[in-house]
Amino acid sequence: MTHTTVARAAARLAGAAETGTPVVPVRDLLGTQDIAAAYAVQQELTRRRLADGAVVVGRKIGLTSPAVQRQLGVDQPDFGVLFADMDVSGAAEVPSERLLQPKAEAEIAFVLKEDLADEDLSEARIRAAVDYAVAAIEIVDSRIAAWDITITDTIADNASSGLFVLAEHRLTLDEFEPRETPMRMYAGDELVSEGSGAACLGDPLTALAWLARTARSYGEPLRAGQIVLSGALGPMVPAPPGTRIRAEIGALGEVTAVFSEKRDA
Repeated sequence: MTHTTVARAAARLAGAAETGTPVVPVRDLLGTQDIAAAYAVQQELTRRRLADGAVVVGRKIGLTSPAVQRQLGVDQPDFGVLFADMDVSGAAEVPSERLLQPKAEAEIAFVLKEDLADEDLSEARIRAAVDYAVAAIEIVDSRIAAWDITITDTIADNASSGLFVLAEHRLTLDEFEPRETPMRMYAGDELVSEGSGAACLGDPLTALAWLARTARSYGEPLRAGQIVLSGALGPMVPAPPGTRIRAEIGALGEVTAVFSEKRDA
């Protein structure tokens, strides 16, 4: 895959983000199986954001739920980069005007207290690196029209990242077991998604271990202080302007995202 092709795919996705208008998939440039090329596009978009002053605060794991994989027609996880300006936890409303085609997922967010850069990334090592966890809603979004994506499309598009909301209640891994954590998510008063930690690659800590090894293999290991969104604990649901999403995530408690009425540009 040439640098020119990577740059063309990055420019297409960046244009969609800048204009708020979804674009055709980038698989015409990348194909549907070249994972390395897709991550090269993601890295180019990350480089551009960093050059503009953005700050990386962590990573998200995507496509961990079999239900979400079926929804999008893919069969393996991926990851994307979390930037500081994606965290809207302190906002009264999720700014719908920043989003194109948002959907909501209920997840567990892990905050790390140790780097996961060296040594054997065993299950014990992964658990020891987690400082605490909180309930989270990830607002996924796609710069690609109608969510018409293959795995290369979504990886290139920063794993279809949008924004995220974190709850305040913290638990350590001594206080709860992610795999056994139930999840129920509501839009208004309607139950719209249900699942558990076991829906996330069998265990959200398995997803975290996958990310630690994969991120390290791409030369950007996980670091102390970073946030990691586990991946969905159940099916994602549309979140148009005006929607109120509330997730109940076992002992972690509740987390809510109220989407603003979209304003004209």
